[in-house]
Amino acid sequence: MMLAVATLSMRLPFLILTMACVFLGASIAISSQPDISIPILLLALTGALLAHISVNTLNEYFDFKSGLDSITIKTPFSGGSGALPQHPDNANMVFYIGIFSLLLTTLIGCFFLSHCGLRLLPIGLIGIGLILTYTQYINKRPIICLLTPGVGFGILMVVGTQFVLTGEYLAKSFVIGVIPFLLANNLLLLNQYPDIQADAQIGRNHFPIAYGFNLSNFIYGLFTLLTMLIITANVLIGYLPSQSWIALTPMPLACVALYGAIKHKECIGKHPLYLASNVAVVVSIPLLLSIAILL
Repeated sequence: MMLAVATLSMRLPFLILTMACVFLGASIAISSQPDISIPILLLALTGALLAHISVNTLNEYFDFKSGLDSITIKTPFSGGSGALPQHPDNANMVFYIGIFSLLLTTLIGCFFLSHCGLRLLPIGLIGIGLILTYTQYINKRPIICLLTPGVGFGILMVVGTQFVLTGEYLAKSFVIGVIPFLLANNLLLLNQYPDIQADAQIGRNHFPIAYGFNLSNFIYGLFTLLTMLIITANVLIGYLPSQSWIALTPMPLACVALYGAIKHKECIGKHPLYLASNVAVVVSIPLLLSIAILL
């Protein structure tokens, strides 16, 4: 039973986005330096996965302790795993998993600092800061909360992976990293809709709570449009290969998700198709870009 609770609390299906972002960073590195180190890539992937697991498990623990889990309506894409309300005796174990994962992430980061130099330090410090403050602090600051997922997935993971594989920062990784930055922000933005009433009750103040559904829907649409424009512009100027057009093919699903958000608002969780469409867009575009860059 403890293993089942631990596995659920890690929210393993959501780790696919981490793998997609690391893959994108690796593809950028390979396009510049084909002879990358596979062990270094695997270690970078391990560190990124551990960081994501740490965020997830600490979020599970603090949501349970705050009482949020008892008033949240769980959906396949929001509301946590639901593991701790059913097995409260395992709360400390989940907390320790989060701390242990963070320590392992830090150790891997220290290795990369010794391997790549202090230029990597800002990425490491920002990453650790986001893990430690996401649930307790960031969720109470709407603008920071809106942008934090994109910083973690789109910038830190993409740029960080590229750096440890090449030993230098490439402007290309920052430019392309803006794409998962926008997508990851959209992912968490829509996933907050079903939890808005429960989150407000415990003092959270993320973007939909602070600014309402209309502005949140506008931001989602804006980030979607910017994603399309950035991909298009980078293909036209030759920064991305011509086959990168394929990354635009999932975009109709973003329109489906936005339609669901406009129509159903906080009840979107009762219609999983719309949240699933959002997830599909966010995960598939970095993967398709990675493949296009490598071809």
